[in-house]
Amino acid sequence: MTNNKNLIGDKVRIARHLSKPKITQLELSARLQLQGVMIGDSTVGKIENGMSAVTDIQLIAFSKALNVSVLWLLGLDEGLGKS
Repeated sequence: MTNNKNLIGDKVRIARHLSKPKITQLELSARLQLQGVMIGDSTVGKIENGMSAVTDIQLIAFSKALNVSVLWLLGLDEGLGKS
């Protein structure tokens, strides 16, 4: 078992890098904050590295901000799963 505190960190990083143009951690943080989810860019990095837990509300916000499905972020859907 790993020490990851969340299931979505790797997928968040992948989605950021696959976006055209790429989304920075700072830009993702701003998108989340527009949804009322106050996560800074350093916390985005901690989430991507599995060092910070994610709530269900944050999960949905990440899905919307990255335009991917919640199932894809959770690793339950093989395709990119655009929302």
